[in-house]
Amino acid sequence: MSIEPNRLFVPALAPVYRSGHDGVETLLRLVAGGFLVIHGAGKIVDPFGAVQMVEGLGFYPGVLWSPLLAITEFFGGILLAIGLLTRPAAFALAYTMGVAMWLTVIGPAVQSGNTVAGFLPAYDAFDVNAWRTPLWQFALLGASLALLFAGSGTLAFDRAIFGRPLPALRPLPRQHDAD
Repeated sequence: MSIEPNRLFVPALAPVYRSGHDGVETLLRLVAGGFLVIHGAGKIVDPFGAVQMVEGLGFYPGVLWSPLLAITEFFGGILLAIGLLTRPAAFALAYTMGVAMWLTVIGPAVQSGNTVAGFLPAYDAFDVNAWRTPLWQFALLGASLALLFAGSGTLAFDRAIFGRPLPALRPLPRQHDAD
């Protein structure tokens, strides 16, 4: 990966950033994937155990959506952790976490009208228990999105099986208008 020193906050640290890049992606994959495996383990043991929950959120039939949720969280976490099919797994997990955030936290807050900034639930800012679920979901969503856009990195099965990874998704350079 090419790191342009003039775009860094501390340009003198460019060699450190360059050498740690793949290790950071691997660490993110292992941590996020491990947490998702743990999060989905209870669901995969009893894939139909969440039927009432998913139907209560409006997903019918629950006998279809409950196992899909379990499979996505558990096996998607494994795929992230080992770096296999990272981007498709990260997409599925980001979608799952986004839907979970909307249906369990943001949507109910918006419907009740009890929000901050129009969408965040109006919990006490220092109530750790109230914020636990939304922050957990947001962390998993953020990690999944980061891996979706950055890819698995070089220390992954994707690289070993498919060769050179796709470049990280980056915004196109801005075109300067000629005045």
